[in-house]
Amino acid sequence: MDILVLYYSLHGHTAEMARHIARGVEEMDGAIARVRTVPPVNAGPEQNIPPVPETGPPYARNEDLHECGGLILGSPTRFGNMSAALKYFIDGTAAEWYSGVLEGKPAAVFTSTASLHGGQETTLLSMMMPLLHHGMFLVGLPYSEAALIRTRGGGSPYGASHFAGWEGERELDANEIKLCHALGKRVARLALHLSSEDVGKC
Repeated sequence: MDILVLYYSLHGHTAEMARHIARGVEEMDGAIARVRTVPPVNAGPEQNIPPVPETGPPYARNEDLHECGGLILGSPTRFGNMSAALKYFIDGTAAEWYSGVLEGKPAAVFTSTASLHGGQETTLLSMMMPLLHHGMFLVGLPYSEAALIRTRGGGSPYGASHFAGWEGERELDANEIKLCHALGKRVARLALHLSSEDVGKC
């Protein structure tokens, strides 16, 4: 069971979250994290973007959506919204929406912000909306996760988050890492359960 961890990261914090989420996915027997990223977009003249990133995971293809059993979507905050790069990829999934490729699969979201109240929750909500349109089951973080109560940085019932600091100086703390692991594990557990129960589209 592949769980697609799909993200855009500019300064590396969202990418680091994706790695911890992937570890949480793979804590579940039978689940494999398929980590993918998306290229940047530019409003100016066309950029020559290499077909494969120089470092890190490969760019996502729409076929990854067909092949996954669950999806975990991540982006840094852009004025309380997801990044243009991630939205550009999602806007190109009309065929998958029309054919119902993602219907009945679990999904979750994560984000990183430069300031503590810089739009973490609205960014998470902005990523949830297209997932609902795709007919996915949204997975959050319950308060039975002790780190959600103890956190002094990121962390939300809507998904994992990280407070990076204005200069990007703040690394993920122990509670933020625990919540990343928990989110990955919860999506993988539900994906495996839905597969074993042969629930189909609900």
